[in-house]
Amino acid sequence: MGAYVLRRLFAAIAVMAMVGIFIFLLLRLVPGDAPAMLAGDRATPDMVAAIREQLGLNRPLSVQFIYWALGILRGDFGNSSFAGLPVLILISQRLEPTISLSILTMIVSVTAGVSFGIFAAWRAGGFVDRMLTAFSALGYSVPVFVIGYFLSYVFALQMRWVPVQGYVSIDQGLARWFMHLILPTAALSLSYIAYIARITRTSMLEVLSEDYMRTAAAKGASTYAMLFHHALKNAGAPILTVIGLSFAYLIGGVVITETVFNLPGIGRLVVDAIGNRDYPVIQGVLILASGLYVLVNLAVDLAYTLVDPRIRY
Repeated sequence: MGAYVLRRLFAAIAVMAMVGIFIFLLLRLVPGDAPAMLAGDRATPDMVAAIREQLGLNRPLSVQFIYWALGILRGDFGNSSFAGLPVLILISQRLEPTISLSILTMIVSVTAGVSFGIFAAWRAGGFVDRMLTAFSALGYSVPVFVIGYFLSYVFALQMRWVPVQGYVSIDQGLARWFMHLILPTAALSLSYIAYIARITRTSMLEVLSEDYMRTAAAKGASTYAMLFHHALKNAGAPILTVIGLSFAYLIGGVVITETVFNLPGIGRLVVDAIGNRDYPVIQGVLILASGLYVLVNLAVDLAYTLVDPRIRY
């Protein structure tokens, strides 16, 4: 068990090192000159050169990367070249909307997706199963922004049940906070519900066809015991994988959803930073998002040992 954990930790460190190199080089190779944009249209070459020196962009790439990597290891992500504030402060100011949306989306997606998948597998070939298959194909293929605009038009503009856009902090009232997150959560959850339900159904069908399940049924085991005690536990590994990947993929979905519903979260921060060529902010957000992705995958790998004891050995 210890060797398994160490191997996964070393693999996670190696992946993060490669991701850091890729992010650093990618942002330096994209078109556009950040110092020229910061200096403005009327800037002189001397002003642009001064900004370039202030940001350290006049150094060789290898030197820039070393300084940046050492700063990341110290917890220093640098200062925003546009706002002038530390990157971590800017990120911390935008965390609450993104975390709130992500947590609500995962709760809804996992609860509904696993439940639908189990029920569809139990009634395989029936009406519910066919409806779930159609819903999965629709939910997984329609873009998030299309779903978001549709939900906004129907439930916010026409029925006026919920706010159209914006965000209210949880400190200003739980009800107002929840009302502003209903539509973004629904728009972001539909694709993940479809994805999780589809994988859950496939895994459960494979387990339900095993001989030991027929033996349990012959011994008079209840439907609940067969589905949740025997089948779900043995089908857990693929379900854990898709849940972990869904949580990691939320980063991309959050960017689009926050833009559609005007939520002041990390996604909007990234969009604004890209428009301003704010390299420190983009690098900071990407490296933290990549670190979260790696940690989620590491947690899923370790969770496998709880589902399948054979992995411990």
